[in-house]
Amino acid sequence: MARFTKGHGLGNDYLVMEERDVDFPLGPAAIRWICHRNWGVGSDGILLRTGSGVADVGLRIFNPDGSEAEKSGNGLRIFAKYLWERGGLRKSPMRIETKGGVVEAVCHVDGERVDQVTVEMGHATFRAPEIPMHGPDREVVAVPLQVGDRFLTVTCVSVGNPHCVVFTDKLDDDEVRQLGPRIEAHVSFPNRTNVQFARVLARDRVEIRIWERGAGFTLASGSSSCAVAAAAVRNGLASGRITIQSPGGELLVEVREDWSMRLRGPVAEACEGALAPELVRALRAGAPLPFE
Repeated sequence: MARFTKGHGLGNDYLVMEERDVDFPLGPAAIRWICHRNWGVGSDGILLRTGSGVADVGLRIFNPDGSEAEKSGNGLRIFAKYLWERGGLRKSPMRIETKGGVVEAVCHVDGERVDQVTVEMGHATFRAPEIPMHGPDREVVAVPLQVGDRFLTVTCVSVGNPHCVVFTDKLDDDEVRQLGPRIEAHVSFPNRTNVQFARVLARDRVEIRIWERGAGFTLASGSSSCAVAAAAVRNGLASGRITIQSPGGELLVEVREDWSMRLRGPVAEACEGALAPELVRALRAGAPLPFE
């Protein structure tokens, strides 16, 4: 039976599934169907538990468009809560292998319930080949990027997945929805990129809007919060511990001198269930998507 647990970090929701329970091809079409908010369960992605030879557990992260992500801060926190409460892994820290590397997560427990999770998110890098971004080998910090007839000043960074940060004096949701997909698919980014527009409120607080690669306008994102925090520090706009404020709520990011990052924030469970036999039969048969 294809069971799932649905959790969210500040409204950024994922379905957690076990690889052993999935008896149909979990390809891009099936992922798009399951994640669709009208025709499927509905979510910002799928977290698939797998085995690992180098960590306690493996994790594959799928975006709702069917693509696979390297890392997700909110996804990792949701997954860690699931492992502690339902997955039989009560270990602190727990080591999780992702496509973007092995990360460590610590669950903060109130009684039997995990209400916050801290994740070591690895190191930030601004080097173009490591993001990746086309062009010379350089640090992509406060450089111009042409988007249509506009020139934006961007700082690009990898935190295990690619990000493009635009600092601005005013946040405009309509502008994010208009420019976000164009920056995501910009020719400069061979693997596409996540996009953040950020407004610095103080040296320890930044407000953001997010256009997530493969998901679109998103209420919150852990890796985006880390990317913005690192970019703010690199541009001299912030330092140390930074509260990142998004429409879904607040996350705390610590950027260390060696550019390693720690992310902490709330996590909650929404529901649990199983895919209906009717849907599973359609996924097994590779039925055409009803919405495309």
